[in-house]
This record gives sequence, structure tokens and C-alpha cells, in this order.
Amino acid sequence: MAGLFTSQAAQYAAARPVYPKDLFAKLAALTAHHRVAWDVGTGNGQAAIGVAEHYDSVVATDVSAEQVRRAVPHPRVRYLHTPDADAAPADDGLVMALGGEGSVDLITVAEAAHWFDLPAFYGVARRLLRRPGGVIAVWGYNYRVSPVEDMMARFFHTTLPFWDPRARYVMDGYRDLPFPFDDVGAGKEGEPAGFDVAHEMSFAGLVGMLRSWSAVATARRQGVDLLDERAVRRLEQEWGGASLVREVTFKAFLLAGTVGSELSE
Repeated sequence: MAGLFTSQAAQYAAARPVYPKDLFAKLAALTAHHRVAWDVGTGNGQAAIGVAEHYDSVVATDVSAEQVRRAVPHPRVRYLHTPDADAAPADDGLVMALGGEGSVDLITVAEAAHWFDLPAFYGVARRLLRRPGGVIAVWGYNYRVSPVEDMMARFFHTTLPFWDPRARYVMDGYRDLPFPFDDVGAGKEGEPAGFDVAHEMSFAGLVGMLRSWSAVATARRQGVDLLDERAVRRLEQEWGGASLVREVTFKAFLLAGTVGSELSE
């Protein structure tokens, strides 16, 4: 998993959209306490920074050391590089680092849950979440970007042979992502809640974002440049010119839930 994002960490940090502040306010309103949060698969820390506005302490973890090195510092965020153990992003040591079982008020996973060993991760999440009152939230976005849906869909089609099979969850808008948690009214298993991520994007920013896609990096390692001069020229024409800055909207999706107050067996 780490190798999918290490090579394009700088592009990832520069190109990805910023999540809306009201998303983090909404999630904070769902938890009974606001002491400790865990942001998993933090990447460059953009979700962790948003969570930190509402929680006393945020532990932000990622399997990519390069991503963590480029993460945005914040006085309430502690970044940790965690080893990639079959895509399960935690172990007993990390449980203790987060304060032990039942100590975490909010767990967030932004644009990363589809890469995880989900049964293992959900098992750790159940151990860590405060009972009652702890919430886990996972969200993502894909190639559905307004008002350039047709352009994005055409380019996405060229990337299909190079996606890791796990990426199908995010491409399908998390509609099929297993999420065995109790509903809290913010998207549930099989019925993700939609929300918009507005972003001011230049053409250079668009190309940078596409270069940060794991499928594009995988193709490049296999000797296929999906963003060669011809492809970029066509994107530029469809975008409306290299100097045009557009207001775009990513169509994002959210699942959020909690665990019961009963103890794990």
C-alpha cells in the first residue's frame, strides 16, 4: 500500500482538494467527547488539521514515511509513521499510543479506507472507540467532478487497466464498502451520504491531481505515460485553456457510525 503513494507524495500534497470546515463541525457534533481523535491514512494531514480544530489531541498515522514527512504541522496533531502490515493500519502498540481501549472519540479515514484490510482495521476501531459516544467516519471522492464530468470520465477510462482492485470501492462511491457500525444519521452501509467539496483549480492543478492518482503512477512504472504530451493537450482543450482557473466541485461520499456500549467479546 505504501508504495502506491510514496513516489507521488509531493504531487498528492499539492494537488488534492481541501475538505470543507463544516464536515469536521458535523462530525464533532456527533461525538459525546472531544478529547482524542485518530486520523488513519492521513497522507499530507489535511483531514487531521480539520479534526484538530475540534479535538484536544489528534494522532495521525500513515504507512508512507514520505507522506508523513510532508504533512502539515499543527500543535494538536501528532504524526506517526506506521508499518504496512498487510494494509492493517494499527497494532497493539498503536492502541496503547492512542491511550488504550475505549479512549478515542473520533476515528476518521479520508480517501483511504478502501486500501485497508477492513476486518482488521474495523476490529482495531472497535477496540479504540469510546463506548458510548465514539464515532468512526470514512469518506472519499473519485473522478466525478462538476462541471467537467465528461472530461474526467474520459480520462478515468484510460486508467482502468492500472487500478488496484481495492480501488473499486471508491470508484463506486463507497456504496459497496463494508461498514458494520450503527447508524448515526450521516451515511450508513449501502447508503453513503453525499457532500460537496468545492475547489478552485487551475489547469496545472488538474494535471497535478491526475498525476497523483495511484493508477497513473502504476502505469508510469510499467512504462505507460497516461499524461503524455498528447493527453495533456487534449485535457487542456477540454478544460478551456491552460490559463483558465475553474471553480469545480468534487462529489464526495461519507459513511459514519458508532459501536454499542456492550464490551467486545
